[in-house]
Amino acid sequence: MYEEYTQQALPEKQYRELLGSALCVFNSNNSFIIETVLRHSNSYSWYSLIDLESGKLKKVVRDAISKEYGDDIEKLFSDIIEQRNRIVHSFQITNKQNKQVLATKVYHESEQFEITEEYLLNFIKLNEKLSDMLHDLRGN
Repeated sequence: MYEEYTQQALPEKQYRELLGSALCVFNSNNSFIIETVLRHSNSYSWYSLIDLESGKLKKVVRDAISKEYGDDIEKLFSDIIEQRNRIVHSFQITNKQNKQVLATKVYHESEQFEITEEYLLNFIKLNEKLSDMLHDLRGN
């Protein structure tokens, strides 16, 4: 599929919408994590946290949230980061159905897999769960 703004082959519109939504909900939660850390700890500044890669935020979450409220948020955030990394570090392929999609390689492994619409929808749902957990914590 092509668009007026590029001559490069692109995935179908719905796939691209899910991909964009997946990145948006992750970015929203990344900011929400930072907001939550700042509410529960005076040891950090927004300026230093916003510059951190998401993977480096995990230690901050452990120190600022998990020690007092349990590690459910930390574990889910860690799982989401791993899935986000698979999306961000993916490569475009033409799949068996002759469609443009993204595929990825498992980090430090030789296994590769297609990033399907189901994968993206699951990622979005996990982010919704994390958002709900952060909202619940905000209520405390």
